[in-house]
Amino acid sequence: MRLFHDPMFKTALLNTLTFLVIQVPIMILLSLAISSCLNSPRLKYKQWFRLAIFLPCVTSLVAYSILFKSMFELDGVINSFLLFLHIIDEPIAWLADPFWAKVTIIIAITWRWTGYNMIFYLSAMQNIDKSVYEAARIDGVSPIKQFFFITVPLLKPVILFTSITSTIGTLQLFDEVMNITNGGPANSTLTLSLYIYNLSFSFVPNFGYAAAVSYVIVAFAAVLALLQFKVAKDR
Repeated sequence: MRLFHDPMFKTALLNTLTFLVIQVPIMILLSLAISSCLNSPRLKYKQWFRLAIFLPCVTSLVAYSILFKSMFELDGVINSFLLFLHIIDEPIAWLADPFWAKVTIIIAITWRWTGYNMIFYLSAMQNIDKSVYEAARIDGVSPIKQFFFITVPLLKPVILFTSITSTIGTLQLFDEVMNITNGGPANSTLTLSLYIYNLSFSFVPNFGYAAAVSYVIVAFAAVLALLQFKVAKDR
C-alpha cells in the first residue's frame, strides 16, 4: 500500500516509462535504418562504419556517462558547437533543466545501445535470401518498399527480441542517470532502479521496501514482454 502513496515512487515510475516510451522506439528505428544502410553492397568501407557504430557498446558505462556529463555541461562542447553554428543564442542548461536533462539521458542511452541492436539486425539482414530482393527488383519494387514489405516482416522475430531486451534494459536504467544527473534536477530523471539504490544505500536503509519496488520492475517487464509477444503474433 505504501507504493500507492509514495510520490517519489510515482515520479520514478513515470520517468522510467517516459524513457521507455520515447527512447526504445527511436533506438529500434535508428538501428534498423543504420543496418539497412550498412547492408548495402554499394557502400564502401562498411567494416569501418560498423566498427565505429558498435564501439560505444564496449565502452564502460561509467566512463561514457562521465564523458557525456562533461560534454553537456553549460560550458561543454555541445553548447559550444551549437553556439558556433548559431543554432542557439544562449547555452542550454542540459543538466539543470528537467526537460533537457531527460533529453540528455535519452541521447546518451541511444548513443550507447543503438550499435548493439544494429548487430542483430545486420546479421539477420545478411541471412535473407538475395533472390527475394532480385525478384522484387525485377517486378519494379522500389528500395523503400522492399525495406518495409520484405526486410521488416522477415526481421520480425529479431525486432521482437531486441524490443524485449531494450524494454528490460530501460526498466533497469541506472548507470546513466546515476552518473550524469544523479536523478536530478528535482527528481526529473529519477528512475526505479536509482530509487531502489537510494532506498537501500542513500536514504535510511529500507531493504524490504526497496525489494517491493524491484518487484514492480519485474512485473512491468513481464507484462510488457507479453504485450510485445501478443502484438507480434497478431501481425
